[in-house]
Amino acid sequence: MKIIVDTPENIAKMAAERYVTLLNKKPDAVLGLATGSTPLGLYGEIVKLYNEGKISFAEAKSFNLDEYVGLDGTHDQSYRYFMNENLFSKVDINPDETHVPGGKGDIAENAKKYEEMIAAAGGIDMQLLGLGQNGHIGFNEPGTPLASVTHEIELTANTREANARFFASIDDVPTHAISMGIKSVMNAKSIILIALGKNKAEAVAKSVKGEVDVMVPASVLQLHPDVTFYLDAEAASLL
Repeated sequence: MKIIVDTPENIAKMAAERYVTLLNKKPDAVLGLATGSTPLGLYGEIVKLYNEGKISFAEAKSFNLDEYVGLDGTHDQSYRYFMNENLFSKVDINPDETHVPGGKGDIAENAKKYEEMIAAAGGIDMQLLGLGQNGHIGFNEPGTPLASVTHEIELTANTREANARFFASIDDVPTHAISMGIKSVMNAKSIILIALGKNKAEAVAKSVKGEVDVMVPASVLQLHPDVTFYLDAEAASLL
């Protein structure tokens, strides 16, 4: 595990360069992507590099970590909508090669097909992660089995409260999500995790220094051969 501590602005630039390196080496790379406020700086930097002609997604494929159950892709709080607005519509990726778990319909069947699509694409070359205050990665809440693949999960009160700021009220926050499982994440060839802010410090410390524990899902990353944590000073303050 590699740990890099810098400013959010520099983290975005360094992480974006990882995509330049990967896509120059392997233009048809399979990218695992994430949503939320944490990767916005990274996506902004990637769009800037694209506009400067330094990166192309024309041959790439992407698979997002998760989606809310009950929201379709036109809902302004769906993760499909988020990705379209913040990245996909601003670079040259083929929309048909961008994949987000289906939050409508038969969720179990959607989950099964999602794993099959990832396998058919050859697996994920680089997976981007954020980190929940309770140590979750994707929407894999504490207690999620380490052998889990894409599945439906009930969101904890902590997670729903953390995401309530994006909705009109807590009552509008979905209670369930479909998420790549912990095994799905660990199958990626390399992993980038970005954590920013004091409210992530405890989760970072438990993930990096604690025992591997299902109650801190991100702690399993200690077992992966190629993981980089990008942290600002506040997120790294308990290390």
